[in-house]
Amino acid sequence: MPDLALVADIGGTHARFAMIEPGGREIVAPVITPCADFPGLAEAAQAYLKKNVTGARPRMAAFDVAGPVIGDVAKLTNHPWRIEISAVRRALDLDRLEVINDFAALAHAVPRLGPGDRATIRAGAKGAAGPIGVIGPGTGLGVAAVIPNGAGGWVPLASEGGHVTLAAADERDDALLAELRRRFGHVSAERVLSGPGLVNLYEAVCALAKAKPEPLTPEQVAERAHAGDALPAETLGLFFAWLGNVAGNLALTVGATGGVAIAGGIVPRYLPQLTASKFEERFLDKGRLRTFLEPIPVYVVTHKLPAFIGLAGLLADVEKESGPRTRARLPV
Repeated sequence: MPDLALVADIGGTHARFAMIEPGGREIVAPVITPCADFPGLAEAAQAYLKKNVTGARPRMAAFDVAGPVIGDVAKLTNHPWRIEISAVRRALDLDRLEVINDFAALAHAVPRLGPGDRATIRAGAKGAAGPIGVIGPGTGLGVAAVIPNGAGGWVPLASEGGHVTLAAADERDDALLAELRRRFGHVSAERVLSGPGLVNLYEAVCALAKAKPEPLTPEQVAERAHAGDALPAETLGLFFAWLGNVAGNLALTVGATGGVAIAGGIVPRYLPQLTASKFEERFLDKGRLRTFLEPIPVYVVTHKLPAFIGLAGLLADVEKESGPRTRARLPV
């Protein structure tokens, strides 16, 4: 068996661990564990390795975290773990540990995905090449890009693009934004394009209809929409229309001639609703730059664990480099 590396996808609620060959695609022995069960990342990783069914003792590891990575410290946005990267490397007796932001890991993954790992929304031009924009509504709104390096590889670009100011495309949007501004002040894209954002949008739709909103979860809003309930159905349609607007803005901002990849936990569950919505209309509705956007393909990432593919790709890249044993990459 080739040498396997330890990979981990660390969110605010769960930590996912697995083993994988650097540069590989076969995810071995994946395990999900609640972060709350352990005082820190090192203890959670040690517990996984103790029960590791492969018997492999990894010398390399790559983790992604749902939060900023600055220098030797990573902080989870929605969990109290404070991760000192060099201390974790020593605790796990690793020769190399790479820690990056979760959407940076996803950006590493996107160029490595195959046709079976995605669902095409817009075919775009055949052989489209160039930068790829990455956007993902989930608990928040992740935004990144990945840029060709001119030598057959890719350079991920992490960002905080989920917090850009949300723009209106018509009078209905204007009215909804006015209601959202009344509640939140600044209305970022994430205020709408996320799980909590779907609920925010539903409540704004209800307010304009002078209807009392029900206390629904994001999943319940989508389920009611699928069942044909009028206000949730309008909400989900607006959600995808605004996603098209923001995805088109991202494509223009990074010059995403290689495509736009939509990831995250929400969109893959509702592909029929996405394709039936005004997503494509809003994606292309950029005035004189419509002709720039028309050749750009758009697809939804359907791979269940794309971050692990990205982390494996990162490890393959850094194996070719020399440098310190511990390195934090792409602070955001």
